Amino acid sequence: MKSIARLYFAQLPTPVEALPRLTAALGGPRLLVKRDDQTGLAFGGNKTRKLEFLLAEAQARDAKTVITGGALQSNHCRQTAAAAARFGFSCILVLVGQPPQQASANLLLDQLFGAKIIWVEKREQRDAILEQTFAQAQKDGQRPYLVPYGGSSPTGALGYAYAMQEFVQQKTQADWIVFASSSGGTQAGLVLGARLFGYPGQVLGISVDEPPDVLQKRVAELASESSQLVGERIAFSPDQVRVNADYCAAGYGVLTEREHEAVRLFAQTEGLLIDPVYTGRAAGGMIDLIRKGFFRQDETVLFWHTGGTPALFADKYAPHLL
Repeated sequence: MKSIARLYFAQLPTPVEALPRLTAALGGPRLLVKRDDQTGLAFGGNKTRKLEFLLAEAQARDAKTVITGGALQSNHCRQTAAAAARFGFSCILVLVGQPPQQASANLLLDQLFGAKIIWVEKREQRDAILEQTFAQAQKDGQRPYLVPYGGSSPTGALGYAYAMQEFVQQKTQADWIVFASSSGGTQAGLVLGARLFGYPGQVLGISVDEPPDVLQKRVAELASESSQLVGERIAFSPDQVRVNADYCAAGYGVLTEREHEAVRLFAQTEGLLIDPVYTGRAAGGMIDLIRKGFFRQDETVLFWHTGGTPALFADKYAPHLL
């Protein structure tokens, strides 16, 4: 494999833990969790792995400013702002929503890390405003580097190709890996890593907000492009990407009883916090699949915790979780 520039600041490897009380509460199968909420940067999360490669690329391009975008309570933006502060970059965030009177949760952390925030009313405007912001930063001599939504570029996806190598080296048997999938970079990396490092099980993304065909196509393209960065191109097709999009009809960031129950169950059986948007939706889907008998009783299912717990304290969600 080709070597690629990387900054090492995540706290790795993250542990794999058994979930015996949750397993018992659901009547099996055996459940495990991979704790990427413990990657260490600014309350942790999956984006930290991606940022090790993305910020190395920014340094290689002699960038001075990091620009990215997301929702008002974006976990990705929180971790990007933290990493930018740690390595001396300026940071500009394009956030979708209305500025609240009082910042909370991820938005509060963005501001603590010194990020400049540009507000966008509608999600459909985000990409255009990102491009305008990047062009203006170039014009102003700020030497910008654009981190794509969710850190989901071929470079960013490498964070999860190597995460799969880490998991394989932990020698934990799991028939299924289940996790939240949205911008596609985490799933693309896991799909690529499974091929490169010999994971024999199934990689199942629970869609947070995208139809299955859109997400499968995006993941396949990202995994294929990412493979070229470390070796010969591997051509992944959408039908090689497993996605379940049965749980995202309510819309992005909308808390339903399914997410509510998942957050409570993880907390009250294992003392483990998951967030209401990403891990809550993925865990809610996994719980429903268990109850429907999708997984065999003799199988082991690993829930890959991608972080996001600061969102529990957001004004939008906190009052509705109990």
